[in-house]
Amino acid sequence: MNLNLQGKNALVTGAGQGVGRRIAMELAGEGCNVIVNDLFQDRANNVAQEILESGYVALALQTDICDPIQVASMFAKSRDAFGPIDILINNAGVPPQIRDGTAGRPMFISSTVLEQQEMVNLNVHGTMHCCREALPDMVARRNGRIVNIISEAGRAGEPRLAIYSGAKAAILGFSMALARELGPEAITVNCIALGATEHEGIKSGPLNPSAGPEFDEQRAKIFKSYPAAQGLGRLCSPEDVSAAVAFLVSSRAAFITGQSLGVSGGFHMQ
Repeated sequence: MNLNLQGKNALVTGAGQGVGRRIAMELAGEGCNVIVNDLFQDRANNVAQEILESGYVALALQTDICDPIQVASMFAKSRDAFGPIDILINNAGVPPQIRDGTAGRPMFISSTVLEQQEMVNLNVHGTMHCCREALPDMVARRNGRIVNIISEAGRAGEPRLAIYSGAKAAILGFSMALARELGPEAITVNCIALGATEHEGIKSGPLNPSAGPEFDEQRAKIFKSYPAAQGLGRLCSPEDVSAAVAFLVSSRAAFITGQSLGVSGGFHMQ
């Protein structure tokens, strides 16, 4: 299937590892010029280099998307390098201290205001900052694709992830409202909701791709919540997500907007 993405300019946040890395590589492979954003310069550089060595086009840009001034600068640099952004993937959404396991997952009553602010700033404000910078060019050209990566925690709620669940639910509501506003401009806005996903960015535990047999019992319990995992014998992979993203940003999905697609093996069904 030809997705007609050749020459499109795509910006992927949180693309230095895991799901974001795979999305960036998938879009590059479809012919996009990819801006690889990450909070850490070395991670962005590594993924951009990987794309370049595969014969495609990429630019690494370190940016804290919580800072609107840094976000404006990132879009200006992207525009200087490739031109206006055609495709925006808001993927960044898990603070590093949670991703690497140095922070726990307390009940909401035990959480702090700072933890709340950090999670909301990264997920909600970070997504909004990037959309605000991308949209003027998209509206001017009456063309654009936005995909926001959320979590099934935002659609169904998840204990010990109350703030995270709320932040992801906020992105869903924002995305649907934005889709209504931008439909007349031929711009689509959709969400992809993830459940348990194995990738190298998870440093330990049953979702690390290199997890040993000591995690077999935990994995078996996780599988019970994912019908597709029981049949396939595996959990979601970054490739499952990137394939869905590539479709949603393509011309084949021009009449799909304001939707939330669960790439989570049936964890949450609507």
